[in-house]
Amino acid sequence: MPVHDSALDPQRQREHDRRRLWRAFNASLAFVLLLLVVFSAQQAFDWRALAIAPQTLAGLPGVLTAPLLHGSPGHVGANAVSLLLLGTLAGTVYPRATLRALPLLWLGSGLGAWLLGDAGSHHLGASGLGHGLMFLVFALGLLRRDRAAIAAAMIAFMLYGGMLLTVLPREPGVSWQAHLGGAFAGLVAAWLFRRSDPLPPRKRYSWELEEEQAARAAALADADRGQFEPGSPRDVPVLWQRGEPERAAVLPFPERRRDEP
Repeated sequence: MPVHDSALDPQRQREHDRRRLWRAFNASLAFVLLLLVVFSAQQAFDWRALAIAPQTLAGLPGVLTAPLLHGSPGHVGANAVSLLLLGTLAGTVYPRATLRALPLLWLGSGLGAWLLGDAGSHHLGASGLGHGLMFLVFALGLLRRDRAAIAAAMIAFMLYGGMLLTVLPREPGVSWQAHLGGAFAGLVAAWLFRRSDPLPPRKRYSWELEEEQAARAAALADADRGQFEPGSPRDVPVLWQRGEPERAAVLPFPERRRDEP
């Protein structure tokens, strides 16, 4: 996972964070407006053909269309608020991971309702997608454990920590199956895409800078000492300490014969 040891310029960093926040907010708001448009158009057609009918082939295409449908104004309003808040939070802190996780969250919530739902029922709504975002942000905070990830996980838990309980059957008429499928998809996506976004710049504390400056000063002092100061006395040769003199060597010469000229 890439790590930035030094932070960017503070002004540039603030502008970069602001742009990420507005992109995530605008994308989440656009999806919420789409939900409102589809809900207002539901009065003009029979939406049951687009909902999820569990354990039937005819209801399987509803996995793709059911998150856009809602049963009442209160239903669409609750999901719109959660998607706006959680989508903005996830898209700001994890823009790449959130974008890659959305198809998995969408399919996971729909397949959970299709596989676990009661026969003859119809499931619709984007609450499974909201559960997926909440579990995605919460799990990424546990996996990454940097300051931004932990803060995002705490905010998500503070706002929608009750989603940890709504993945189980509690209220009649609530598709806990879609909630469970979305939550499971969020956990899987958090594990798969935990390295998609780089870690934020690590803050350098004063004592770290002081230690680096002290080490740099010591290295410079050692270099100056070796350049300008004499070496150890044991390394300097002394005139009266000579080694053993070389012994004379006798070279043998062959004797000359008398009859030789």
